[in-house]
Amino acid sequence: MKKTKILYVEDEVFLGKIVKESLETRGFDVIMETDGHLALQRFSETEPDCCVLDIMLPGTDGFAIADSIRAVNKTVPILFLSARTQTEDVVKGFAVGGHDYIRKPFSLEELIVRIHHILRIGSAAETPVTDGWLEMGLFRFHDTRQVLQSGSEERKLTYREAALLKLLCEHRNRIIDRRDILNLLWGNDSFFNSRNLDVYITRLRSYLRPDPRLQITTIKGIGYRFTVG
Repeated sequence: MKKTKILYVEDEVFLGKIVKESLETRGFDVIMETDGHLALQRFSETEPDCCVLDIMLPGTDGFAIADSIRAVNKTVPILFLSARTQTEDVVKGFAVGGHDYIRKPFSLEELIVRIHHILRIGSAAETPVTDGWLEMGLFRFHDTRQVLQSGSEERKLTYREAALLKLLCEHRNRIIDRRDILNLLWGNDSFFNSRNLDVYITRLRSYLRPDPRLQITTIKGIGYRFTVG
């Protein structure tokens, strides 16, 4: 049976060795690189199934590495590791094409679970895009026109409904943090804005209800996952 190959970029050698050995005991084939400048070269040489990238690296950071990887491969799952806790870093991680983000310190069990998760979603089919339209099951969505279509029916969305649905689509089959949604769409995560988000999530769920393959699932204490079956 072919082992899942992971490119692991980490400059903390002691931590890296522990994580590498732990992943290998779980059946992964781990290629570890400590030099961020060599990460893209190692990616090209090894063609991994998944990338686990530390963000704070000397010379070049994990975001830059992910950006370079995305220039040559749009789909390989990428998971970021970082001691940074700012929301802006999490948002940037997703913006450059990351599938998940773990804050240090982390448990090895959590890391393994999250790797398995992004491998599953990485193997899922991408949502087709045609002339600006996103195809989602029975629906077609155009974010700039703020339109959601199903067959001959067309629903005009509000600006914020369209923005929220676009954000969920961009992170389809992945977990997106509730705070990140609030900061991106409302500018802050105040209690008032949080209640507004609840209202918009409820609306989108009602709009998408005709197709049971489309689910906006609440991940308690974290955020949401928009599943496109």
